[in-house]
Amino acid sequence: MAYPPDQGLYTGVLRLVLVLVGVSLVGFTIGPSMLRRLTGNSTAQVSCPSCVCDCSSEDFLSIPLGILNSSFPDCGKSDPDMNEEMGKDFVALLSEELSLQKAVANDSMQHTKALISDARKAFSHYQKEAEKCSTVVETCEEGREKAERELAEELKLSALWEKRAHELGWKVNRRIYS
Repeated sequence: MAYPPDQGLYTGVLRLVLVLVGVSLVGFTIGPSMLRRLTGNSTAQVSCPSCVCDCSSEDFLSIPLGILNSSFPDCGKSDPDMNEEMGKDFVALLSEELSLQKAVANDSMQHTKALISDARKAFSHYQKEAEKCSTVVETCEEGREKAERELAEELKLSALWEKRAHELGWKVNRRIYS
């Protein structure tokens, strides 16, 4: 079967677009490696500009201390807070870190204890509600059992009276009303 003329045009345009997309993908994946081979530079050597230390800004506090000491040896010498921090020995820093961790652990423990207390209160409340429900269910069950016993007794009495009535000549006279 031949396609209608309009559909053949769309099919041709679609094929052209797919071919262009395929060629573009191949060019983008193979192109950079081919370009490096042609130019002969496998890695580009870029020199890093020298770093400038601006001790007046307070951004140097966000830099780790090891990098700060090795990269900027004169940075922070005039700042008394920085001198105090840098003057602390390793044991003092560790003890400060341990005291901070202890404070965080204590806060976490208090939060956990509060959550446990709330959970116990909720458990107690729901346990009381469950006991109420159980009591009501037991009461209802006892009432149902009592009603069943009374019904069975009433049925026996009715059967006895019906039997006596039949013995005395009573006949069932049921009329169907229409």
